[in-house]
Amino acid sequence: MSQFTKFVPVAPGLGLAGRVKIYRIFMVPKPSHLRLSTSMQPMDMNWQIGEQPGIMAAFEYKELKLKLSLETRNRGDVIVVHCQGRIVYRDEAAALSRVAGEVLQQARKLVLDLSGVSSMDSAGIGELALLQTWAQANNVSMKCAGPNPLVSALLELTNLDSVLEVHPSVEAAVASFREERVCADC
Repeated sequence: MSQFTKFVPVAPGLGLAGRVKIYRIFMVPKPSHLRLSTSMQPMDMNWQIGEQPGIMAAFEYKELKLKLSLETRNRGDVIVVHCQGRIVYRDEAAALSRVAGEVLQQARKLVLDLSGVSSMDSAGIGELALLQTWAQANNVSMKCAGPNPLVSALLELTNLDSVLEVHPSVEAAVASFREERVCADC
């Protein structure tokens, strides 16, 4: 038998008995002069990182600033949901769905005021698409109003602005409902 090959017995009936080779190529150690290190040195486990209170205080302030608050108001037969903060994954997106979903069950006309939205991620975009789907299923007219340049860019990049009716202000969105009623009478 060769020094670098090993023949192993194979289960009878497979027809491979005596023909299987296991090569020991990867078991040959490198010569010591080619190794990166010839001995392992223990790592010092007593290191510490100093506390940095300034960073934590800024983080807590930022978290408080970026929460989402939702307020609903009636403008005649139109319900306006004012959004202030961020619409992002988890609690904020779920809160928007909950509040707007309740409004969609009661109203026929809804305006989402996005002028106070400071940031939005994919979950926020998904919630807007979901709300539009719910509105269409319940025969409710939903419009968005006053998105800042960041939110407008997101709506444009995701092509959601072609699905949602977006107006520059709440007043313009509410006025567009009046125009629809006048045109429906024509």
